[in-house]
Parts: sequence; C-alpha cells; structure tokens
Amino acid sequence: MGGNSDSRSAAIQAAATAMSRRRLLTGGLPGAAAMALAGLLQGEGVQAGDRLSKGPGELPGNATPPQPPMFAPRAKRIIYIYLEGGPSQMDLFDPKPTLNALHGKPLPESMLENVRFAFIKKETATLMGTPRKFVRYGECGMEMSDLLPQIGSCADDLCLIRSMHTDQFNHLPGQLLMNTGSAISGRPSLGSWLAYGLGSEASNLPAFVSLVTVGRGIPGGSASWSNGFLPSTFAGTQFRSGPEPVLNLGNPPGVTMQQQRETISAINDLNRLHQADVRDSELAARISTYELAFRMQTSAPELTDLSGESQETLDAYGLDRAEPEISSNLGGKGLFGPFARNCLLARRLIERGVRVVGVFHSSWDHHSYLDNQLKHNCLMADQPIAALLRDLKTRGLLEDTLVVWNSEFGRTPLGENRDGGGAKITGRDHHPYAFSIWMAGGGVKGGQVIGESDEIAWGVQQDGVHVHDLQATILHLCGLDHTRLTYNFQGRDFRLTDVSGQVVNRVLS
Repeated sequence: MGGNSDSRSAAIQAAATAMSRRRLLTGGLPGAAAMALAGLLQGEGVQAGDRLSKGPGELPGNATPPQPPMFAPRAKRIIYIYLEGGPSQMDLFDPKPTLNALHGKPLPESMLENVRFAFIKKETATLMGTPRKFVRYGECGMEMSDLLPQIGSCADDLCLIRSMHTDQFNHLPGQLLMNTGSAISGRPSLGSWLAYGLGSEASNLPAFVSLVTVGRGIPGGSASWSNGFLPSTFAGTQFRSGPEPVLNLGNPPGVTMQQQRETISAINDLNRLHQADVRDSELAARISTYELAFRMQTSAPELTDLSGESQETLDAYGLDRAEPEISSNLGGKGLFGPFARNCLLARRLIERGVRVVGVFHSSWDHHSYLDNQLKHNCLMADQPIAALLRDLKTRGLLEDTLVVWNSEFGRTPLGENRDGGGAKITGRDHHPYAFSIWMAGGGVKGGQVIGESDEIAWGVQQDGVHVHDLQATILHLCGLDHTRLTYNFQGRDFRLTDVSGQVVNRVLS
C-alpha cells in the first residue's frame, strides 16, 4: 500500500476503531482483514513474525516467565496425579484387620449420629472388610495392597499419609476443595496458583498442563485446572489423548506458517490498541495466549511424538499392554494405553520446563462391583505410575520433582446397602473423615507413614492432615508461603488455603 508512515499508522488506528469492542474480545479478526493489517505493518519495515513478543513494551517470549520463589524450594516442578472418585483406602493403603474381623457387624448408633452419606441407608448398614492382602514393601516395610505391587516397590521413596480428612462428602464440592482450596466454584486451581507464583521455564509450552483420561467424567471438570479469577495465562492447558493433543492448534488447509505468524501479529496489534483504551488485563492475557499458541504449533507435535523413546521405556510404562476384559464396566474401560501415555508425557513435559503437570483420571467411584473395578483400575495405574517414579529417579529428576497421588476423599468401611436391580450392592460410599494419599520426590522424606486412622478406618486417630494442610505443604515444598501467596480480587486478598492450613513438617526431608 502507498502513503507515508503517518498515513499507514492512521490506517491501523482506523481499523482498530472500526472494530467493535465485542468483536475484539470475542472474535478477533477475519483472516483476510488480519493479513491486510499484517501487510500494513510490513510496509513500515516490520516483519509481522518479528513482532511476536519482541517489540518495545511487549510481553516476553515466555508468557509466564520464571519468578523467584519466596525461599529455597525443595521441588522445582510438580506432577499431580488426581484419581477422581475416591480410591478405597482400606483396600489399598490402610490395612485394618479389625475391620475384617467385624465384617457384617453394624456400627453403634452413636457413631452414625449427624453423619451424612451419599447413598448408604444408616439403619441397615454393616461393616465390610476387604479381601485384599497387604504386603510390606521396601526397606521401610510400608504396608500396601497386593493390587499395587509396582508402586509398592517404590515404597522407600513414598511418604504415605493415612490421616487425610476433608469437609466435603460429595464429588463436586470435594474435588473443588481439593483442587482449588474452596468448595465454591470459581477459585484458581492448585496448578494455577503455582504457575502464578513461580512462572515457567518453558517458552514454547504452558506453565501448567492437564492430561486427562475420562471414563465416566469428572464432576469438577475443567474447574480442577482452571485459573479462576487469576489471569487466564495461568490456566491449565488441557492435552487430550490421541494424535491431536490440543484442539485447533493446526493451521487450516492452505495457511502457511508465515501467514499464521502475520495473522497473530495483526490480531495482537489491534488487541494492544484496544488495551490502551480499555486497560483490560485480560487483553494482555489474550495477546500472550495467541503468541504461545503459535509457538506450540511447533513444540506440541515434537512433545507428543514418542518415536525417540526407547522400546524399553515404552514397555516400562506399558503403552501397548493388553487390557483385560471387565464385566460390569463402570466407565474405566479403554484407558490403559491413554493413561500410560499421559504418565510418559508428564515426564516429557517437565523435562521441557513445564512447571505443573496434572494427570487426571476418572472412574474410581466404586459404589458397586468394588473388587472387579478396583482390580481393573489398579492394573491400569500401577505400572505407569511406578514407571514414572523410576524414570524420574534414573534421570535425576525425582529429587526436585514432586509427585502426588491424590483424590477428593476415601471410601466408607461400611458396605453399600441399596438394592442394585435385585442384587446386593458390593461397593463403598463416599468417606471424608479419613483417607490416604501419598507424595514422593521433591524434598519429601520417603519411606515413612504419617498419621493413623482408627481401627476400622472411620476417622483420624493421630496426626490429622486437612486438605488445606496438604496444599500448604505442597506450596512450601515449591518455595512458596501459602499465607503470602495471595491475589486481590473484588477487594479481598484470596489464597489457596483460604484462612487455614499448616505445613506438615514431617513430610519434609
């Protein structure tokens, strides 16, 4: 286009003014208009591609650059394995011979006063033992179920907490509390708080990635990796299983990478003009997101291409394992390969500088067919999670990578007692009063058990750990004080742990 520099700048300003605020915020520019604006910029002697995070006053190449921790961290990154539904603690991590001895007996009425269940009928409920055998693993002799032999072989690196407790007994509020610190929707997730507090060493990948394998679904959904009221650059980017891990990342047919660079530069120039007018911080996040998406077009395919991994590694994670048939499937079928792949991708992501990787899997809500379903899910999870721990350790990454096995609550020592189509239900209900999780690596003192539940795993008997205590401890391991990591929203300073939480010092190495 002809004309001097002033007229070209005026044309750019006119183009921005002509766009309604609604279209700028929601729709961006049509491709032809964006490329036309890119032409104006090139006419000024500026290559549109060169404007990606390089011009004066623009965001740095890394949308969430590394931030200094508040104090020396033990963990530089975290892999957060979240098993939705509530794995049964007395069948996996917390042996209770007394519970087995009392199988079929009712609880005293006094213990059931003011107790709420999702499905159990109090008046006819009885205790249910476990058929599982518990084995002592490692030099530490940690007792764990025979369903988790490979994770058990890593016992000397694990810190098992048997005294977790929460305030919520249903899935949605329980998941929100565990993952965002509040049972109220709309708060930032743990991963988003970590990304906000520490940034990322990855310039071509998000600070926080969520890898999701969904059976029956996750009631908390994307709230489990949402940024809430934090700027959207800190949201977890969901990677799906399959050949296209991030939707809409590829160019449309006929659009070259150069055209894509020019389009993004043009859109971002208009967003900057609009931002100068409305001063909306979310526009800065939008600009950053466009630029990161462009960089991910080259980094994401390389990340998910496993051809460079050895066959030994692929076999260790079990990517090509045969999945056994399962009767009475409750949503956990068909996930052996995808879950194993996600565990391997978690290692590849943290190697490339991603700060937080969430590995989410649903279908641990075993109200019925507990024995079949738990065997199936443990067979799916045991090998790849153990392979991840060993792989990190072999590569020297476990020392400063925190790995967490977690869920929203546990299961009742009472058996379900609803009618199940004429058959007796053979599962357990939701149980918030005592359950188990474990941590490894990243400054965690392995080979130890913290806390105790009572003799039937009903409540905490010693050294209780609340959800907010766990969150405070995770932040502490990453060099962040949970009372000082705050964000002002609507006139109030919010934090992950709300107004409570204590660091569990026994966890620390």
